[in-house]
Amino acid sequence: MIGHLLDLFMSMGSYVGALIIILVLLPSALRIVPEYQRAVVFRLGRYVGTKGPGLVIVIPVIDRIYKVDLRVVTLDVPYQEVITRDNVPVKVNAVVYFRVIDPSRSVIEVENYIMATSQLSQTTLRSVVGRAELDEVLSARDKINIELQHIIDERTDPWGIKVSAVEVKELELPEGMKRAMARQAEAERERRAKVIAAEGELQAAEKLTQAALKMEDSPVTIQLRYLQTLREVAAENNSTTLFPIPIDMMRAFMEAKKGGRGE
Repeated sequence: MIGHLLDLFMSMGSYVGALIIILVLLPSALRIVPEYQRAVVFRLGRYVGTKGPGLVIVIPVIDRIYKVDLRVVTLDVPYQEVITRDNVPVKVNAVVYFRVIDPSRSVIEVENYIMATSQLSQTTLRSVVGRAELDEVLSARDKINIELQHIIDERTDPWGIKVSAVEVKELELPEGMKRAMARQAEAERERRAKVIAAEGELQAAEKLTQAALKMEDSPVTIQLRYLQTLREVAAENNSTTLFPIPIDMMRAFMEAKKGGRGE
């Protein structure tokens, strides 16, 4: 009887021990992977698959998982000192937008894909800006952005990464270059103003020439213009006194003067 009870207690103890072991290992065997992540599973060091999202069951101690975020990563590229192709020293920074499209390769092929992408972006930014002239960097920024995106995306593709966009943020020029560009812009504005003024004077001269030709063909028009001028002067508050002289008298005087010279 006593032996039977001892056997019963021992069997119950084994069940309790097994239950305790299960309760201890169960939390480590069940993993919850969010919708925006994937679990890369290794069993005894060998890659066995990518799981998730949702509830993932693994073998405790034997399996090891790495969670990889699939959301877009915004990576700031710090200021880089670059000398352009026309030997102008500048400082330029950028921002890179990328995401993981193959979780397994982002874990297997590279140790830290964010750090690796950051370093690659810095070297690529220096290389691309260094091959361009300053005017191209200032005016064709979209072209440089596309070239940066293409190069970085191509080189990070083996890591399971997709670069969606690269944008050059700011460009710092030396103070001497800023002053020179300001003087150049001011000179360009003055040149445009002089050209516009000259074009206006040319158009005014052409209009006056056309008016003079019309007045020459019509003496009445000259007299009307003469009377209009007198009216405008009389309307002003000044002390100037005008003595109008008929046009015919002036014409007769001019003809007499020409006749005297001829003699």
